[in-house]
Amino acid sequence: MIRRPAVAGSFYEDDPEKLKRQISYCFTHPLGPGSYPLVSKEGPSNIYIVPHAGYMYSGPIAAHVYAELALATPPELVVILGPNHTGLGSYVAAFPSGEWETPLGSVPIDHETVRKLAVESEVIDLDERAHLYEHSIEVQLPFLQYVFGNNFKLVPIVIMMQTPEVAEYISEGLYRLLGSQKRILILASTDMNHYDPHEETLKKDQLAIEKILSLDYRGLYHAVQDSDVTMCGYGPTMTVMRLARKMGKRPILMKHATSGDTSGDKSSVVGYLTVKFID
Repeated sequence: MIRRPAVAGSFYEDDPEKLKRQISYCFTHPLGPGSYPLVSKEGPSNIYIVPHAGYMYSGPIAAHVYAELALATPPELVVILGPNHTGLGSYVAAFPSGEWETPLGSVPIDHETVRKLAVESEVIDLDERAHLYEHSIEVQLPFLQYVFGNNFKLVPIVIMMQTPEVAEYISEGLYRLLGSQKRILILASTDMNHYDPHEETLKKDQLAIEKILSLDYRGLYHAVQDSDVTMCGYGPTMTVMRLARKMGKRPILMKHATSGDTSGDKSSVVGYLTVKFID
């Protein structure tokens, strides 16, 4: 089974060389980390929050995560948790087996780990339908391939039922998975508040950021529900927050901006955030 790219040519370039240049520009963009990544042996984290919009909007913010990942020992396995924007498939769905393709090549699914995680978490179904047109995981892959090549395996999980209880179940499964001998990277893919003016989005985003930085995952849920913070991936975010609490990690804000900062149009924007969790 090969999962073909759904948003190549719209969210990011579909020509391999143009895509590499587009990713390079994200690193050097004024809102990006400011330089190309330099590969080293050490890296400070294996859990991050990263945005997932079109590269022209969120790419420079996402690049902060990938510039740092280039300093780490390459992972053997990358688990990406994203929200389900399409409404297709199961409430919590992992792509079961095969490969994911982008213009930069194909990455294999770690089908054994997918099945183990489905058993350990108790809430994950094996269902490719939820992934067919979903962009929140796909847009992370070219960045990962730019940094690591195709020398890692993938576990993609999309979450439609975004509740604290589901986050607890998934984080328990991930916690057990991290006890394996594999070098594992976990990414929670989310954008922040959607389609309010720039200043309003900054205020709403701050409500969510305060909860994230205090690892109050239930507080984040209530901020989204009660304060109209239209953050799309709060389920994946709650999951890594709860996982970080179990592991004794603390969150560090890397970069926060909006599409108004990257596009110049601040009348109706989307917020973007990168966070790392360190020991």
